[in-house]
Amino acid sequence: MPGPYVVPVHGDSDLPKEVDVVVIGGGIIGTSTALELAERGLRVALCEKGGIGHEQSSRNWGWVRISRRDPREVPLMAEALRIWNTLDKRTGRDLGYTRAGIMFTCATDKEYAEHERWNRNLEGYQFDSRMLSGGEFKAMFPNANLDVKGALFTSADGRAEPQKAAPAIAEAAREKGATILTECAVRGIETSGGRISGVVTERGSIACSAVVLAGGAWSSLFSGNFGIDLPQLKVMNSVLRTKPLVGGPEQAIWSNGFAVRKRQDGGYTIASGHENIVDIVPKSFRYARHFLPALGKEWRSLKFRLGSRFFDEARIPNRWAMDEASPFEYNRVLDPKPSAKLSDLALANLKKAFPVFEKAEIAQRWAGYIDVTPDAVPVISAIDAIPGFHIATGFSGHGFGIGPAAGCLMADIVTGRPPIVDPKDFRFSRFSDGSKIELISGF
Repeated sequence: MPGPYVVPVHGDSDLPKEVDVVVIGGGIIGTSTALELAERGLRVALCEKGGIGHEQSSRNWGWVRISRRDPREVPLMAEALRIWNTLDKRTGRDLGYTRAGIMFTCATDKEYAEHERWNRNLEGYQFDSRMLSGGEFKAMFPNANLDVKGALFTSADGRAEPQKAAPAIAEAAREKGATILTECAVRGIETSGGRISGVVTERGSIACSAVVLAGGAWSSLFSGNFGIDLPQLKVMNSVLRTKPLVGGPEQAIWSNGFAVRKRQDGGYTIASGHENIVDIVPKSFRYARHFLPALGKEWRSLKFRLGSRFFDEARIPNRWAMDEASPFEYNRVLDPKPSAKLSDLALANLKKAFPVFEKAEIAQRWAGYIDVTPDAVPVISAIDAIPGFHIATGFSGHGFGIGPAAGCLMADIVTGRPPIVDPKDFRFSRFSDGSKIELISGF
């Protein structure tokens, strides 16, 4: 099942002997971090086991939103919106970014009150975000068949094209001096005196003084090989895109039965905003105690499945030597089979709400694995146990929009600059220092 077409990035042929920082992972987090570091004059090598942006960074919905985020992410997302506004110019490439607004509908008075309460998190920020009445919603979408109490509408939110973004940022990083290495898995890290001194890739070693792991769904496996226990699991979301369609909504909309956003080509990306598949795998049991509080709040939106994925992951070794092929060399791209049932249901619900979609023709389907943490908040942090080692992962389905700012924050931490936002809520040590790990439901 081929994934979405991604703008190709051809990797550099020469492996550098030494750099300042190695970034592991060529998604939007890794490429954004590499660009920030390269712009600051550091020597950077970005290593990707497959192709740039070929996993979740190209498979997400393409939403760039501050609305309905976990409040702990709001300050960083405010920075992200600022960065997105100039990212086309900065990279010299078209990322398809536009501010068209995002709408979260409210079917009940309770939902309306919850959205209204959430919207107070944006007080003090200069972003237009407001509650609409049912009548105002109807006036905006006169042809819609949605019976809603109202909606949260954030006009400052926007959209971009996932199949373009990470490749564009990677190419911009290369123009600033970074080395971009594709089909180049990192097998592990090397240390000297307890500190990072290099990495071992399938093509040889690279000396460095800092490493940033931005490996998405692979991060827990990679870090576990040298004793860093990162509680992380995967959730699968299925998506379809349509051929160009005239007359659909310009704004992205999240409703109880569907999530939809217009694409740059005039088609639409459609998915279920409330139903995801969770494959039961060996690590489901290992990290069960970490995720039980989240499960208690979100179980209605999760469809658990025991199947071949359990045995696939059971066969993956948790430890490997540097001189042997790593698991990353046997699986270059996570490309799960999408659930036609869930995406077809989302499209059917969308057709009921917006009859114009009766004319929609399906162009492609795909699925992607979202890397999640127990509190659905990312790790953007130095790792105290190994000076020079850093992790930026676990974005829990929120990574595309926040990615450019996450890369900036990670670069701040690596270089010791004053951070653009307080990184305390993103520290890795929260999983072991006795902090209460809390999922704020609905975000």
